[in-house]
Amino acid sequence: MNKPLIGAFFAALLLGAGITPAVAAESAQAQESATETAPAVKAVTFAGTVALSNCSGSVVRSPDSQPTDPALVLSNGHCLETGFPGPGEVLVDRPSTRTFTLLNASGTGVGTLKASKIAYGTMTDTDLSLYELASTYEQIETSYGIKALELETAHPVAGTAITVASGYWKRTYSCDIDGFVHQLKEGRWTWKDSVRYTPECQTIGGTSGSPVIDDATGKVVAVNNTGNESGQECTDNNPCEVDENGEVTVREGINYAQQTYSMVPCIGAGNKIDLDREGCGLPKP
Repeated sequence: MNKPLIGAFFAALLLGAGITPAVAAESAQAQESATETAPAVKAVTFAGTVALSNCSGSVVRSPDSQPTDPALVLSNGHCLETGFPGPGEVLVDRPSTRTFTLLNASGTGVGTLKASKIAYGTMTDTDLSLYELASTYEQIETSYGIKALELETAHPVAGTAITVASGYWKRTYSCDIDGFVHQLKEGRWTWKDSVRYTPECQTIGGTSGSPVIDDATGKVVAVNNTGNESGQECTDNNPCEVDENGEVTVREGINYAQQTYSMVPCIGAGNKIDLDREGCGLPKP
């Protein structure tokens, strides 16, 4: 995984809030690299992204979400304050009071949003979490002038220009979708039909949960989650690719994301997660 971060230093420096322990802090080298300036992408800003205590995320909506619906925040399953869900574990409707720093277009924190619950979370087949907020989309837009990012409903396409927008680091990474991975294995977890980036997207710890945005449409097509750090095969922080024939490929330095189009049909009236809705592709408990 693009590791979540810990440590009071990061909280005080970046978020002004407490840190939820998750895994070991980033190396000094990774911290230093985060200060480098990434190529600017004018089509994509930080508006609607959020900083978690240890990860990144974004306020998202489906095409059918209404202004009066409770807003949703998208991040990774491995960013949950409850810890990494085990293989086969799915969390639904768990109480949560987690807070998120909402960013404007320039990456400035403009307010704090609060969760009412973990609407959904898993690391099985995919690596995502959805928090339901105590605020509606309408309330967020009225208070901060910021609209939610819309979720794409169709499978992304190889060659698409994308931007990974990290609310934690207030940094963007620009590259293309290189292709898709039948199975991506990392430690105990297996993810399906993962997005593989071209090498330019050198995401680091703290970028976990960042929205992957289609530069042309501005819609969210995936959620950033991992990368092979040292060339190991299928170990923690070193995912490997497994094709339909069981052939394993290791791509050191390459990073990945989990598609989000298959979760859109799971978002029903009132933004409630309904895993029995037609077309819903998320694992069930």
